Amino acid sequence: MTQWVYSFGAGRNEGRADMRNLLGGKGANLAEMASIGLPVPPGFTITTEVCTWYYQHERQYPTDLEAQVQQGLARIEEAVGNRFGDHHKPLLVSVRSGARVSMPGMMDTVLNLGLNDATVEGLVTASGDARFAWDSYRRFIQMYGSVVLGVDHHRFEEIIEHVKLDTGKIEDTELTASEWHRVVDGYKEMVREVTGKPFPQDPWEQLWGAVGAVFGSWMNQRAVTYRRLHDIPAEWGTAVNVQAMVFGNMGEDCATGVCFTRDPSTGEDIFYGEYLINAQGEDVVAGIRTPQPMSEARAKPGERSMEKAMPAAYAELVKVRETLERHYRDMQDIEFTVQSNKLYMLQTRNGKRTAAASLKIAVDMAREGLIDHSEAVKRVNPAALDQLLHPTLDPKAPRKLLAKGLPASPGAASGIVVFSADEAEARAQKGESVILVRIETSPEDIHGMHAAKGILTTRGGMTSHAAVVARGMGRPCVAGCGGVSVDYNNQVLSSGGVQVRGGEVLTIDGGTGEVFVGPVAMVEPQLSGDFATLMGWADQVRRLKVRANAETPLDAETARKFGAEGIGLCRTEHMFFDPERIGAVRQMIMAETEAGRRIALARLLPFQRQDFIDLFRIMAGLPVTIRLLDPPLHEFLPHTDYEIAEVATSLGANVDEMRRRAQELSEANPMLGHRGCRLGISFPEIYEMQARAIFEAACAIGKETHKAPHPEIMIPLVATRRELEITRAQIDRVAQEVFAETGYHVDYSVGTMIELPRAALTADAIAESADFFSFGTNDLTQTTFGLSRDDAGKFLPLYVEKGIFPKDPFVSIDPDGVGALVQIASEKGRRVKPALKLGICGEHGGDPSSIAFCESVGLDYVSCSPYRVPVARLAAAQAALAGGGTDRTA
Repeated sequence: MTQWVYSFGAGRNEGRADMRNLLGGKGANLAEMASIGLPVPPGFTITTEVCTWYYQHERQYPTDLEAQVQQGLARIEEAVGNRFGDHHKPLLVSVRSGARVSMPGMMDTVLNLGLNDATVEGLVTASGDARFAWDSYRRFIQMYGSVVLGVDHHRFEEIIEHVKLDTGKIEDTELTASEWHRVVDGYKEMVREVTGKPFPQDPWEQLWGAVGAVFGSWMNQRAVTYRRLHDIPAEWGTAVNVQAMVFGNMGEDCATGVCFTRDPSTGEDIFYGEYLINAQGEDVVAGIRTPQPMSEARAKPGERSMEKAMPAAYAELVKVRETLERHYRDMQDIEFTVQSNKLYMLQTRNGKRTAAASLKIAVDMAREGLIDHSEAVKRVNPAALDQLLHPTLDPKAPRKLLAKGLPASPGAASGIVVFSADEAEARAQKGESVILVRIETSPEDIHGMHAAKGILTTRGGMTSHAAVVARGMGRPCVAGCGGVSVDYNNQVLSSGGVQVRGGEVLTIDGGTGEVFVGPVAMVEPQLSGDFATLMGWADQVRRLKVRANAETPLDAETARKFGAEGIGLCRTEHMFFDPERIGAVRQMIMAETEAGRRIALARLLPFQRQDFIDLFRIMAGLPVTIRLLDPPLHEFLPHTDYEIAEVATSLGANVDEMRRRAQELSEANPMLGHRGCRLGISFPEIYEMQARAIFEAACAIGKETHKAPHPEIMIPLVATRRELEITRAQIDRVAQEVFAETGYHVDYSVGTMIELPRAALTADAIAESADFFSFGTNDLTQTTFGLSRDDAGKFLPLYVEKGIFPKDPFVSIDPDGVGALVQIASEKGRRVKPALKLGICGEHGGDPSSIAFCESVGLDYVSCSPYRVPVARLAAAQAALAGGGTDRTA
């Protein structure tokens, strides 16, 4: 018989931390915490396998699940001395989700389950506090009604507001037992009106309704969006955790809170968190009440720290912090409740953190001996490094302070103000930078938060939904900015008499909590300290070299600053668009004869030579892979009648002749037409000019610096061996001419870009004339899938959403199709030339999962955009370690 239910707590722990795939992260860690002696209320976990079964069998359960759930509940009853549904000593439980990876706020939770019109009276008697009992009942109806019955949350809030208006009360905490009783009556009547049925009184009906709602929430829109953004497979499913309730809302000696064993924003080794007296957990994370700090050292005037208000519980929590960090060897995110001054642990998990915090925690823990250098390298998400590689606010730049809130997620961002997640997503898709402004975010805002450059909320603390999710996404966030008033109806925010309307620009600094009117200048990041330490450890581990895609001096200098080991792709056509040379390019295209083209190319030669001199000087002896002209010639010609007339005048050409020439060059599908090596064969003088510019520049720099550069000349779009043979012969001839003229010789190599399926499949023949292959996976993906990356964005998100493609194939390499072609070409090429150098220069060169693939295939290097070089360095180290690489850093 399959075991669907695993108990934890009260001396019976059937799970362990390493069973997270079966029990989910929450269930596995509850069992683990209980097994090491921490105070965990007893409960049981329904496994993720039930979730899979549920969706495979039209939302039905295994036949033997009910009996196992009853048995699990009986164990809780025995442990706490209360009975489920008992009118005198009722057992109340929480029902919570728990996927194998943390998905904060994305799925549903129900607290205080088991309350009804009879058991609430038993709770009054058992607790001696009628106000607490009726407050708990209204909370249960509100959560169950919203989560399970589908009643809009705002309907419940309206009833509370009416009661507060009638009684002259402002805060929820001021309402009395009889007033909460009145709220409950209003809730039940409203539920009957909306659903057509009375609120369920049978605790077992309540339990199965809540279990079904948690499993159902695995497929709600916000969870689906979150999984898509974080590459979490739908087939993993979620577990359900049923646990005896402990109450943080029974009075002044009760509390609830969320804390981190280290600061999740900075990584500092300080106990960090927030709590609320006389509250339940949802009150802390929902941003409804302003939480208080944990430690006295972080308390501001007027705040009451837990350390001072509940010294005994706080001292015990400090010990728990130390225990959990030693046990899990990572920063933990903890949820706890204090009931009658007794501490209970409700959850621990590896805490979400910013990239800066991730770096610091990994390096510090390695220095503390908790983990080794190899583990530190594996701990940091390479994609998260992107947060550290972009500018922050220039401290010298003028700025106009609007307001100040909590520094919830570091980094700075400027953008136009939007007030809804949908608008944030829509504007971001048009290329606009936006700041999402909300009173408070909810899980339904996840798509807008991802699209926004930064997030500003007027409510919520450092552990609110906005703060936690923003940190996980790497988005700057200012939370709890109480001095700002938001008017959704009129699309305006205001503070101190200053108004900012939707569409106007705001700047936020998530590191200080400051909000500024208008844009503020930025400065480049300083990559030293922990960053440099971790990257040093990564460089000692990795096998793959990391180069950059660069064709300007600025790109090259940026790449070197970030640790690039050469240039893996210099796109020479980008140089042709410079205003000083586009005229000569167009003159060359308009020429009807080879002689005319050579005259124009002679004008371009000095410009190209200087381009390569600049790059070779910056790269100082490192390899530089230069791709000869690739795009079709029509791309360089003007398109509108006005542009054609203007260019014709500047060239002294006839407008009709220019229009005719443009028509001659037009192609129905130019990216599959007369481009790449086909240009070099049709017009060999173009590649001859570029080769001469390369070799003259290399010789000049070799003489100047005594560090001879190593140019790698790459022929694009080769489909046959003969194409490469012809173009290589041209390059070799020009090289010998330049060496003879200058009296200087440099080593060079000639290779090709493998970007067509035929080239991959016939790579053994092509390798006979190649010194290296560089996989152009942008075009290889296009030609393999029959997709245009310029147009496929219109439907690719739908394909990913429907599971047709697991990921966008232009973002992460398709291992089964494109990847298979890369592997075939690599194996065939090296069969002919064992020393054949292999690299990748498409956008996949900066994608961590694609880099892992490159490591598995045995490529020599990856090349990516300059700002992604550190990402690639770390990802390459992790790929080496995952493949059994040796840690040489300890």
